[in-house]
Amino acid sequence: MSQTIDRTSKVPAAQQEKPVVDVAALGERLMGRWAAERRASRELAATPAMQRIPGQTMAEHRERVLEQLKILVEHKSVHKAFPKSVGGLEDAGGNIAQFEELLLADPSLQIKSGVQWGLFGAAVMHLGTEKHHTKWLPGIMSLEIPGAFAMTETGHGSDVSAVGTTATYDESTQEFVIHTPFRAAWKDYLGNAALHGEAAVVFAQLITKGVNHGVHAFYVDIRDKDKNFLPGIGGEDDGLKGGLNGIDNGRLHFTNVRIPRENLLNRYGDVAEDGTYSSPIASPGRRFFTMLGTLVQGRVSLDGASVVASKLALTIALSYGSQRRQFTAASDTEEEVILDYQRHQRRLLPRLAETYAMSFAHDVFLEKFDAVFTGRADTDEDRQDLETLAAALKPLSTWAALDILQEAREACGGNGFLAENRLTLLRADMDIYATFEGDNNVLLQLVAKRLLTDYSKKFAGADAGALAQYVAGQVGDATLNRTGLRKLAQSIVDFGSTARSVGYVRDADAQRQLLTDRVQSMIAEIAGRLRDAGKLPKMEAAQLFNSNQNALIEAARAHGELLQWEAFTEAVEGIEDAGTRQVLTWLRDLFGLGLIEKHAAWYLIHGRISAQRAQAITSYIDDRLLPRLREYALPLVAAFELSPELIGAPIALGAEKERQDEAMLYYREQRESGTAPIAEKAPAKPVRA
Repeated sequence: MSQTIDRTSKVPAAQQEKPVVDVAALGERLMGRWAAERRASRELAATPAMQRIPGQTMAEHRERVLEQLKILVEHKSVHKAFPKSVGGLEDAGGNIAQFEELLLADPSLQIKSGVQWGLFGAAVMHLGTEKHHTKWLPGIMSLEIPGAFAMTETGHGSDVSAVGTTATYDESTQEFVIHTPFRAAWKDYLGNAALHGEAAVVFAQLITKGVNHGVHAFYVDIRDKDKNFLPGIGGEDDGLKGGLNGIDNGRLHFTNVRIPRENLLNRYGDVAEDGTYSSPIASPGRRFFTMLGTLVQGRVSLDGASVVASKLALTIALSYGSQRRQFTAASDTEEEVILDYQRHQRRLLPRLAETYAMSFAHDVFLEKFDAVFTGRADTDEDRQDLETLAAALKPLSTWAALDILQEAREACGGNGFLAENRLTLLRADMDIYATFEGDNNVLLQLVAKRLLTDYSKKFAGADAGALAQYVAGQVGDATLNRTGLRKLAQSIVDFGSTARSVGYVRDADAQRQLLTDRVQSMIAEIAGRLRDAGKLPKMEAAQLFNSNQNALIEAARAHGELLQWEAFTEAVEGIEDAGTRQVLTWLRDLFGLGLIEKHAAWYLIHGRISAQRAQAITSYIDDRLLPRLREYALPLVAAFELSPELIGAPIALGAEKERQDEAMLYYREQRESGTAPIAEKAPAKPVRA
């Protein structure tokens, strides 16, 4: 079967006055700065040896993925992540870009490689020093040392600072004693822990001279070369999971396991032979967050992989929707293509707009990550901005990918439920993306706290008049920073007449104003309610914060949506081809107006738009944007540059079109030959006198 997506930008002569999408140029823009790395990774992912085989047992799937990791090593696909001093290439952005694309072959492959090199290897690299790099990184890169990242515990996931595992220093032997004192302190859900891992980076409370200096990372050998646990170490297989069963997730526990003092990954904290603790970062809290911040690449890659999955799902669903026919709505003989129905467009086209927004936002995210980790922009403020960006975008994209995969599955009916068409398997594999590398709700709470900090810095000691002015949005048009709280250029008030109801919000500046105003107003309201929390007893302060937790998370989501809209708008403004820019403007409007429609209740309650304008926005989406964008659906997904080998779903590769063409030909031949049966309620033929 051949790919049925039209990859040209041509349209019929009768429609030449309409915008034309330059698919090739748009595809290049979507690929971003690391296009070569993405294409190379896709080329490898398209080979049969790298692709998932549906229906394998868990054991078979695990062994296949392990062999695929060896293929990555052979192609030197892992070298970009590591220092030149050990044979790496030190290409932070290129490494993440190529890694994200492995999802197209098998999400288990992407995540298991992420465990080995993006977590286990990255922890040694970022938290260790040169001696650790020299000793362990070559073996980690070559897969001679398969390893686990032992941070999460059964009893503590998102709250890493409270893990129960301890590493107590013994001055008499100059060793750390690693111990899990109770069942909830077992390290859990760890990739490579059930079968393949021979070492682990273990996060534990560092205790020396009776003082707990907080969570630090330790390199611990866990198995011999025959895969037998070493003395004092035990574990269990997590077994069959809801998805990602090509990864051997498991549990580890430690009973007074002794390791050399030098196995402390001591970039941010060290213990001398006599047990004296030292650190270049005096504050325990800042030290902890600095250590975790070095491992932010996991959230970057999950954001990018979610974008890739969304692109694949929409390519399948929109291709199928442009071929599948149902109901003779406008014809007595020919059924309609389901993508021509407004409801089908409503289901898929806004999600296509969201995917474009996610893709452009990820470009910004990846550029920021590369700048920090290559040292081009690596101040404390840069790292804080990167962490805030990660905490804002990863939740939105992982949730969106699950929503898009589910809607795409339903939009493909029974065909979407078949494993061969990939959607159900992808949906199951990506379910965990919403909670690993940080539970989405917890991450958004971190974003909200950052926004509150920005707010308090701006208005520390401000009087009520200044705060009221801020709530109105009249505080100038400067941006505080790339990822923190925005400020509005003017007050948002709905003065529009009926004729101007949609015209006003179609303007990019108006959309920006409305989306920005929502974020800052929500934060201002919360800040007002929490203003006296510092004066309250601890329990009452906690209760006050808890009562505002949901509002904080909603404000953070609004902030993330604003970041995505801004990235989309910036990308549109950079498109040179007029036709492509026009179509992307419509798509950006669908995303922006869709957000305003989605949050219409807030805008109505707060007097930002009228009921008339809210209704006009919905009508504009249904009557103007969806019909305009329907004919560009296939060029827009063609720009994702997914080859037939990467799509892999028969219904998106011509199978459905073949069936429909065969059916239409059959009925046409019946009509033309006069052999078609007469319908029971067919009108009687007139009888001639």
